[in-house]
Amino acid sequence: MSLKRKIINDPVFGFINIPNEFVYELICHPNLQRLNRIRQLGLAPFVYPGAQHTRFHHSIGAMYLMDEALKTLREKGHTITEEEQNGALAAILMHDIGHGPFSHVLEHALVTSIHHEEISLLMMEQMNRECQGTLQTAIDIFTDCYPKGFLHQLVSGQLDVDRLDYLRRDSFFTGVSEGNIGSARIIKMLDLKDERLVVESKGIYSIENFLMSRRLMYWQVYLHKTAVAAEKMLINTLRRARELSRKGEELFASPALSYFLRNDPTPNDFTADGEALRQFMDLDDNDVWTALKVWTTHHDTVLSVLSKAMVNRRLFRIEISEQPYAEERREKLKRLFAEKYRIKEEDAACFISSDALSTDMYSEKDDSIGILYKDGTVKDISRASDMLNIELLSKKVVKHYFAYLRD
Repeated sequence: MSLKRKIINDPVFGFINIPNEFVYELICHPNLQRLNRIRQLGLAPFVYPGAQHTRFHHSIGAMYLMDEALKTLREKGHTITEEEQNGALAAILMHDIGHGPFSHVLEHALVTSIHHEEISLLMMEQMNRECQGTLQTAIDIFTDCYPKGFLHQLVSGQLDVDRLDYLRRDSFFTGVSEGNIGSARIIKMLDLKDERLVVESKGIYSIENFLMSRRLMYWQVYLHKTAVAAEKMLINTLRRARELSRKGEELFASPALSYFLRNDPTPNDFTADGEALRQFMDLDDNDVWTALKVWTTHHDTVLSVLSKAMVNRRLFRIEISEQPYAEERREKLKRLFAEKYRIKEEDAACFISSDALSTDMYSEKDDSIGILYKDGTVKDISRASDMLNIELLSKKVVKHYFAYLRD
């Protein structure tokens, strides 16, 4: 990054100009720099070794696309003030600051009482106090309280710049070409109708490709069975570490990780600059990996076996089915693991995980994607498209998994 020219060389979009000092100072804030230490795809590098990009990379890319989208809307005659531009850029830069390491793993294992978006907002409010209120417009846009609703749509909607960046970026770093959407063309096709975001009709094929690419990326990358197996193993490892900590066991951990192993903070503990929020802001991927390396030699068999398996990529074996797995199989494996490792059956349950995965890619009931025609009419993409099987696209897909320790 060049301080003088304020340019970032991004592998996906090329040279990205940082528009002004306000945005540059925000990028330099510790809460944004912390994202440099959190990988965007969590444990997906176990499947796609090139996926080493961070949430900071993604935030910068999303900021670039937001800037391009605002330029496009201005060129089409829509008024966007400098304050609104800065607010939108700040909102998208900060939209992920509430993510912890291995985000969804953490939400199932250690930080279970509050969602990462709520933490993002709390961190924004704290930063706003530090900055004497200069981030209030960004917060209003993020929370959809700003009068111009399309600014929030660009931050969080069916066709937001968040998705436009992470599909392109995750496709680039994983090598999964199906996610390589035409983000530049989609942005050039954006317009407004009654202060709501729409897409010009000539961009309909790019939207169709976007929706199909998102579906393919979910099952090929985000919900890839090996990545899911790694997540379930890490969840069980952290839960075991927390259980031992609650019983008084002194585990090696950074102060931030130790806090969440020993405590179960409520949403109130995160508010008003609470201890939980301060500790959370110190937590990143390094805390977890360092602890796992040390725990591989811990005297607790369950913790050491799981930690060693994580460090050396001996991940859970996983099976996927359209039907739930029988409880009898789980009980049989528990008995086998208990006998093999000479532990209690209740402890052997840490070597097994079963649940359901589900996703739906598009719902007209949500913030739908409107297609704008030359006569001024707007149709939802589900009715405008003559190629998409929208019923299939919006269908909620449920898959059951059964994961267990490799023997």
